[in-house]
Amino acid sequence: MTKILTSPDGTPASRLAFGTMQFGGRAGATASREMFEACLAAGITHFDTAHVYNDGASEELLGGMLGDRRDGLIIATKAAYEGGGSKSNIQKTFDVSRKRLGLDMVDVLYMHRFDPHTDLHESMEALAELKAKGQIRYVGVSNFAAWQVVKALTIAAKFEITVDILQPMYNLVKRQAEVEILPMCADQNVACAPYSPLGGGLLTGKYGGGGAGRLTEDDRYAARYGQDWMHDAATGLATVATELGTDPATLAVAWAAAHPMGPTPIISARSTAQLAPSLAALDYRMDKSLYARLAALSPTPPPATDRLEEQG
Repeated sequence: MTKILTSPDGTPASRLAFGTMQFGGRAGATASREMFEACLAAGITHFDTAHVYNDGASEELLGGMLGDRRDGLIIATKAAYEGGGSKSNIQKTFDVSRKRLGLDMVDVLYMHRFDPHTDLHESMEALAELKAKGQIRYVGVSNFAAWQVVKALTIAAKFEITVDILQPMYNLVKRQAEVEILPMCADQNVACAPYSPLGGGLLTGKYGGGGAGRLTEDDRYAARYGQDWMHDAATGLATVATELGTDPATLAVAWAAAHPMGPTPIISARSTAQLAPSLAALDYRMDKSLYARLAALSPTPPPATDRLEEQG
């Protein structure tokens, strides 16, 4: 078990988080609010956005929904996806994010990705200053490798802060995080909120029936999930779901959440109808045998060692 983040009034982070990447993009204002309310009704307390999502519309829509419920929620955003990890860029973009959200303080600020061209001391110093000002409560990093997180932890300690949460990619067909990232989080007491538990919609089963979505609309996602074995795994997941009388999306999210490290998958959708199967994973109890059965649908990544004779 790793660090559990809390909201300003002490409410613990929910077992799942909701990502608002679709707000103001594929989900309009009405659909976005409906999903927000559905998440609150289901017990979601952790909401994730970013400076770059839909040219700021995601932050603006989310901020407009908070109202008097804000203190019971964890609101996370991200900086430095564009423009690098310099102190000036982090501060400038975060100021814009706070204005969009209508908040003086944001619970989590992530570095959206690792910047190899900026000294990480500068980035961590910027985050430490924001925390000292009371503008953020937790420091996060997104899309960092395990070694990059440990480097960030070491440097952050010099500024008397820590890295509290990591956001990596993780799902049934993207399992590299199992090798070093998830064990590192458990060892270093770093919370983990992995994104894409549905693999860009692949694990909902809709593409097997000729459906449309990110994999048919976005070349990056088409390439990311373009291998035949991934689609075979999605078909196998759908078969198990039918056998169990549930939805493939429910199984996919519940599987990602069931890793022993205790991650908090970030779910997302375009509508409440699309969101419902993912929300159902909050109450789905996955036993060890089902977890292993689903894991067997995709390759387990090899360990980070060549001394295979020492692996138990």
